[in-house]
Amino acid sequence: MSGAPTRRTLLLGAGWLGAGTLAGVGGLPRAGRAQAAPPPEARIAHGLSSFGELKYPAGFQNFDYVNPAAPKGGRFSAQLAATFGNQASDTFNTLNVYVLRGEGAAGMNLTFDTLMVRALDEPDALYGLLARSVEISPDGLTYTFRLRPQARFHDGTRLTARDVAFSLKLLKEKGHPEIAQVIRDMADAVATDDATVTVTFAPGRSRDLPLVIATLPVFSAAYYAGRDFEASTLEPPLGSGPYQVGRLDVGRFIEFERVRDYWGDDLPVTAGQNNFDAIRYEYFRDRQVAFEAFKSGAFTFREEFTARVWATGYDLPAVAEGRIVRATIADATPSGTQGWWINTRREAFRDPRVREAIGLCFDFEWTNRNLMFGAYTRTASFFENSDLKATGKPSAEELALLDPIRQNLPAEVFDDAWTPPVSDGSGQDRALLSRAVALLREAGCTRDGGTLRLPGGKPLEIEFLDSDPALEPHTHPFIRNLGLIGIKAAIRNVDPSQYQSRLKDFDFDLTVRRFSNGMTPGAELREAYGSGSAGTQGSNNLAGVASPAIDALLDRIADAASRADLVSACRALDRCLRAGRYWVPMWYSASHRIAVWDVYGRPALGPKYGLGVPGVWWYEADRARRIGRN
Repeated sequence: MSGAPTRRTLLLGAGWLGAGTLAGVGGLPRAGRAQAAPPPEARIAHGLSSFGELKYPAGFQNFDYVNPAAPKGGRFSAQLAATFGNQASDTFNTLNVYVLRGEGAAGMNLTFDTLMVRALDEPDALYGLLARSVEISPDGLTYTFRLRPQARFHDGTRLTARDVAFSLKLLKEKGHPEIAQVIRDMADAVATDDATVTVTFAPGRSRDLPLVIATLPVFSAAYYAGRDFEASTLEPPLGSGPYQVGRLDVGRFIEFERVRDYWGDDLPVTAGQNNFDAIRYEYFRDRQVAFEAFKSGAFTFREEFTARVWATGYDLPAVAEGRIVRATIADATPSGTQGWWINTRREAFRDPRVREAIGLCFDFEWTNRNLMFGAYTRTASFFENSDLKATGKPSAEELALLDPIRQNLPAEVFDDAWTPPVSDGSGQDRALLSRAVALLREAGCTRDGGTLRLPGGKPLEIEFLDSDPALEPHTHPFIRNLGLIGIKAAIRNVDPSQYQSRLKDFDFDLTVRRFSNGMTPGAELREAYGSGSAGTQGSNNLAGVASPAIDALLDRIADAASRADLVSACRALDRCLRAGRYWVPMWYSASHRIAVWDVYGRPALGPKYGLGVPGVWWYEADRARRIGRN
């Protein structure tokens, strides 16, 4: 993305969620005489998916997108490209990333194991890591995970079901809101012995919740017996994952060292993965400085988000000589929701007509042509690049969901799905600016000389909050157009810590963020668009969406019993969110642009739903020697 913000993953989403289809009932016997269905039985599974679909059978050897013979060794280095929990993209001050306090370091998820892990060539399937199997009760409210006896923490102590139960309850009570809000319907987690943990759920729990639970980190209960879990700390926590914290310099870099005797090295879900001896994440507060560092070889993997740099910045000797190679890799996942989010908690932005008028002042066509080399498509949907996107008028299935909540929805929801208007590309489309003025008048605003005033007489002023100047070239023309209709606007760049603090407190007018969604969204969407999260400090509900109609659709998404039901519910939600004008949508590209120093190998057939970096890549010593980087 040209100057795009770092992606922020909805921590428990990204298509990881769901519960498998439970045991079936008997049918008619061959004699044709009806018989009562046998009582439902618990089902034991080696994997889970949202709708019971698993590609890999029990006993599979490895995922198809890995090289099981990949060599071990070498180093991987990159700049942080996606954040979760309390992470910031340009600094860190704590190694505790699963709570609200502090700015968490990159890569800490590498140090913790989970009950199950995702297969990146399926929309949402999970297979056992710590858990060798899971037994699901007929009513879907009890999941009993049986652990692998060889699981160990890095200090050699056994990882037991008691650690799992401790971790789940701890995250529900004290975890980051992205976690705690989503798992609130976990009723209990109890270890019945060292190898067995039983997780129970409240009736009406979301379809996703069991898989959310299966992908949460497991902590050592003994380690935290004398420590404050919510503390901001630079003490490396005790984990059990394939890597452990190595060297670090706060706010500059953090390294992870491969655990040579990692207990899970020989499992099907880890075969061909965790190949680097060391993984290092570099931090930069200036994008140009980061690019210069990459060109000098300070780090060796870069995903390029800036179209201008991709088009003009790689005319380098290292590229011409083949020492740096570039590739464009198709992205089959939804392209995410990137834009300027409007804080509707503030009185000035509560009227959707005001929000729409603000959005009409952004000329995407001019911006794309003049600043981004025509590399992007305008975002319209909250589910771009997927079949979850609403198009045209609502289908019969969508109407079945929308009609019962019609009284709480604007009429346009039942017409063609809203899309941003196409400008004339001049940078100051008079027709769109006139339309913005008309909307503001409808909302009761007045013009006093060069100042637009809200119905109460207060001037309408906007502060664009950011911690990175990369988007200033895109924002300044937007601001100029706002000025033409009497809205005073300015950019406020603050340091990363202040930026994170202000976001947590929802202390902003407009701010930029990109959220990544998965193929099977579910309960995590409540954390981004649900009324319950609108007032929760640190939640992803930046716009402050609080709509009973949207809440009802979020429930339908979370409880969808089939993929067809999920698609219809997501399309209905998409219509409602778009009609709410909660953001000024930016742009997207359905591909990844990567530049790497030629020291890496990767599978010929990579994962469909992700780059698999650094997990399934490996170090090529011969290539490194050829370009002098061994």
